[in-house]
Amino acid sequence: MIKAVFFDMNETLLNLSLLKENFEKHFDDDYVLKYWFVKLLHTSTITGVMNEYRNFGELAGVVLENLFYENGKVLTKEIKTEILGSFRNLPAYGDVPKALDLLNQNKIRTIAVSNSSLEMIKEQLTNAGIIDLFHSYYSVDAVKKYKPFKEIYLYAARMEKISPEDVVMVATHDWDLFGAKKAGFKTAYIERKREIFNPFYLQPDINKTDLVELAQEIINIH
Repeated sequence: MIKAVFFDMNETLLNLSLLKENFEKHFDDDYVLKYWFVKLLHTSTITGVMNEYRNFGELAGVVLENLFYENGKVLTKEIKTEILGSFRNLPAYGDVPKALDLLNQNKIRTIAVSNSSLEMIKEQLTNAGIIDLFHSYYSVDAVKKYKPFKEIYLYAARMEKISPEDVVMVATHDWDLFGAKKAGFKTAYIERKREIFNPFYLQPDINKTDLVELAQEIINIH
């Protein structure tokens, strides 16, 4: 019985278009945002493996500095603030409000689980106009281990007093769903970009290109 849906936020619910625009002001490269994100994920994973922790803002800033350094560019305080500040104002994808509302109508809790701080999560959801559609939200700061380490998924479930098997984790990142699946959760992949789901990861239970259709399938499980 599905009692809750955990949602990743950045790129899953929130469109990175504004962040992409700010990167394009300084780089003539369609893949620079993806490269920065991959380096950020690599850094967060390595710190997790070594049992070290720095918050998302710190890691994002250091990786951004390195990106500019690699490309022989000067990163001023103003540029850094503009790029990283983009996260606070990312718009929700068009199918997000209806999907969340549909789950709420069917008494399924909607919960955000993010690598960002609690303050950032609240600001992002508020600025995207969807915070009222969430039951609660959780940050990896609580466990000091980033996704896809299992600690945050289990922590959120424990705080909600729900068994992992009664939760569906939704994300557009295969590594995120791999972590949730290894922690005992059902998983649902929302295809926000043209990318092959890694065949070496545990595969999702649901795979959709539209979040409303994905929500309906979860309800049918319920």
